[in-house]
Order: sequence, then C-alpha cells, then structure tokens
Amino acid sequence: MSASDDLNYALQATQNWVSDLAWRLSWHDRERVFHTLIATLHALRDCLDCNEAVYIGAKMPALLRGLYYEGWHPGRPKARNRTSFLDRVHEGVRRDPAVDSEEIARSVLSQLADRFSAVEIEEAKAATSSVLHDLWPD
Repeated sequence: MSASDDLNYALQATQNWVSDLAWRLSWHDRERVFHTLIATLHALRDCLDCNEAVYIGAKMPALLRGLYYEGWHPGRPKARNRTSFLDRVHEGVRRDPAVDSEEIARSVLSQLADRFSAVEIEEAKAATSSVLHDLWPD
C-alpha cells in the first residue's frame, strides 16, 4: 500500500466515523458532527488514565487518532466529574443551547462500543469515573 493509499484509507475511515455519528444524532451538518466527535473524544481521553487513553487511541483510524491526541498533556489532572465532562462535550457544539450534551456523549460512546470489543469497552468504562458509567451503553 502506498503512502497515498494509506492517507486515503485514513481519511475514508475518519469520514465513516463522522457519517456514523451524523446518523446517530440525525444531524446533517458534517462539520458540526466532526467538532462534536472530537470534543467528546477529548473529554473521554482526559478522564482516562494515561494507559487507557493510549489504548483507546490506538484502536482509532490514523487520522482520527492524531486528532484525538492533539493538545493532550498526560501529566495534567484528569477531568473526573460529570459536569466537566459534559461541558467539554458542549464546547464542541459551541455551547448551542438546543443540543443535549448527554445525548452526544451517549452517541459517541455507543459508537465506540460498536467498533471495539465488549472487553475493551468494559475496561474503558471501568477506567472512567463512576459518575460517567451511565453514559456508556449497557
């Protein structure tokens, strides 16, 4: 596979994640969906311990993985409460009052559950604060 093929594959795989989330949220604005996806993944990343955050990132397509790690500082204190997590998600939609941050979080976490194994999801869920556990799919 050439470098160009790798790039095209990474772009298509990321577009598939965006399309899937757009479908889950019933949104048509792909740019808004993209920003929402990244904001939610950043919120998740920042509430996981370093090893779990890296493990989750390693399972993502290359382009999405790079965006997931963008701005990450593993030594910073983790966001462990529900309010700070949902605020990070809400920032992704520029604090649009018509958007439900919990619905977004549940949609992205469901998306992860559909793409990762049940064991991987249980480990990620266990690594998050218990106040976030009800956002994960059963």
